[in-house]
Amino acid sequence: MVFASEPAETLLSATDKINLMNLDQKALEAFVQVIGGKPFHGRNLLKWIHRLGVVDFDAMTDLSKSLRERLKQVAEIRVPEVVFDQPSRDGTHKWVMQLECGNRVETVFIPETGRGTLCVSSQVGCSLNCSFCSTAQQGFNRNLSVAEIIGQVWVAARRMQKPVTNVVLMGMGEPLANFDAVVSAMAIMQNDLAYMLSKYRVTISTSGIVPALKRLREVSDVTLAVSLHAPDNELRDQLVPINRKYPLELLLPACRDFIRGDKRRKITWEYVMLDGVNDSDRQAKQLIRLLEGTPSKVNLIPFNPFPGSSYRTSSPERILAFRDRLMRAGIRTMTRKTRGDDIDAACGQLVGRVQDRSRRELSVVSSLVRENRP
Repeated sequence: MVFASEPAETLLSATDKINLMNLDQKALEAFVQVIGGKPFHGRNLLKWIHRLGVVDFDAMTDLSKSLRERLKQVAEIRVPEVVFDQPSRDGTHKWVMQLECGNRVETVFIPETGRGTLCVSSQVGCSLNCSFCSTAQQGFNRNLSVAEIIGQVWVAARRMQKPVTNVVLMGMGEPLANFDAVVSAMAIMQNDLAYMLSKYRVTISTSGIVPALKRLREVSDVTLAVSLHAPDNELRDQLVPINRKYPLELLLPACRDFIRGDKRRKITWEYVMLDGVNDSDRQAKQLIRLLEGTPSKVNLIPFNPFPGSSYRTSSPERILAFRDRLMRAGIRTMTRKTRGDDIDAACGQLVGRVQDRSRRELSVVSSLVRENRP
């Protein structure tokens, strides 16, 4: 991220204070130069904020007193407010975070042996209208800012005794529909001065916005998961309506291109199991043919019911038969264990609170900074 072409003074005069959570390393380096510091002070700030979790400028002792005073005048470090904090019986933890506009988003932490996975939201609601997803039924309000995305990671890292080792952008929203903010947030996640997550430990999940997927390959190096849910266009058009614009004939080549050159990588295909809809032996065979030639891993997701839905989850026996058929064809397949369903934290259950589109505009930072891309 770098400053846009507007004069640097515009950045400081256009708003009372700049939320430094919105800035990745390049933007922080540029920002501190605007206020009289050096680029390395920006790197120090990144470490204080994200690695150490410090939000008090006076505590940042390797910054000069004069720079700290200037920071207090023009900047702040502000994260989403946690208004609901609930653990599940299985150890899963859900936070509801209140945004300044009054909307709420949900974030889920899933502890496992040797790892802790954080599921992060990227939008308030979702506009893609997948028929089996509770989040989609809430409508759409707006994209989250960088601060609101990375702030979820900041909160989790501070509140959980178990470290965040993996981040998946699989919460509320379609990440590739909020491209710039998501890319900048992922850059902070992967920065060695911040959360130090490798490209194999940050996963972005998409329903298949093909142009954005091609663009992502040029500017970010992360793991890709795709919400597939059907082995043919006719059914996928019903379940995942974005398929009508970017059908499988466009999606599959874009996914193969995304992992081209990295023999360790596979595309993770998410496949929600819907009783009598997409779980037959015939559809398993179709899926095998569809994925032929694509390094793949399939996650079968038992459908998590929500009020008003007409879908039912496939039986355990049907899921097992579907999985075994894929495994026999040489496709690595696993059934995702449902976690946090007692607190509505399971896949497809996040709803937050989505208000009417009328709202206070996002911070001016969003319009004055942009991603530095080729």
